[in-house]
Amino acid sequence: MTIFTRIILGEIPAYRIAEDDFFLAFLDINPLREGHTLVIPKIETDRFFDLEEKYLSRILLFSKPIAKAIESSFDCNRCGLTVIGLEVPHAHIHLIPINQVSDMDFKKTKLKLSEEAFRKIQAKIISNMNRQST
Repeated sequence: MTIFTRIILGEIPAYRIAEDDFFLAFLDINPLREGHTLVIPKIETDRFFDLEEKYLSRILLFSKPIAKAIESSFDCNRCGLTVIGLEVPHAHIHLIPINQVSDMDFKKTKLKLSEEAFRKIQAKIISNMNRQST
């Protein structure tokens, strides 16, 4: 069982952004930038392109309003998307507010944020998602 599966099951807390029957989005606990969000399928599959086709197409549709909310929440040029898959053996994508390619450099030192900072980021993204849907 991966750490992501334990998050899905509620065994490990996470700053949840969005969830449906198939996917969960939550803030990366070791973010490159404020707003760095992970989107994971609720099925445990190691490699992203080993996901069934229905998951591959749906993950982008699920991520779209989250990415738009991230763009609205932070001073950024766009929301970057990357699939690396080496950190946790559970398929996932990273949504990161970026202004330049180097903003997605995983060799950079990760941010250390307080619980209060994470909660504010979480609330800001969720609020902007809710504005989009109304």
